Amino acid sequence: MRGVPDDGQRPGFWAAWSPWLALFASSGTLVCCALPALLVALGAGAALSSLVSVVPGLVWVSEYKAEVFVFAGLMLVASGVVQWRNRFAPCPVDPALRDACLRTRKVSAWVYLASLAVYAVGGLFAFVLPWLQAS
Repeated sequence: MRGVPDDGQRPGFWAAWSPWLALFASSGTLVCCALPALLVALGAGAALSSLVSVVPGLVWVSEYKAEVFVFAGLMLVASGVVQWRNRFAPCPVDPALRDACLRTRKVSAWVYLASLAVYAVGGLFAFVLPWLQAS
């Protein structure tokens, strides 16, 4: 796989950035669906209309929520594959670098789990709750 070095001394681009890219992609699901639903549920419809007037791209993201979810899901799958492949990758022998490597691996796993949680909350507001209300 390109971007993952064979020597294990330093992470490649995807190993270092995939959890953050997945978090960014999955946060789009919150912006399109969970945030507007939360504002309306709290009685802050005026705040939502102000937000839409300031950030007109929010309407576009909401219109294409299925595509946003597919893109975010693909990013999460790609990030999960990279996480899985690098779970036993060797760290440097130097104690300071080894500790940094292990710490980065743990942070990366937590960021990935946070991305999954954000994706699930966005999916709940975008697809599950409207389906339950329609039933």
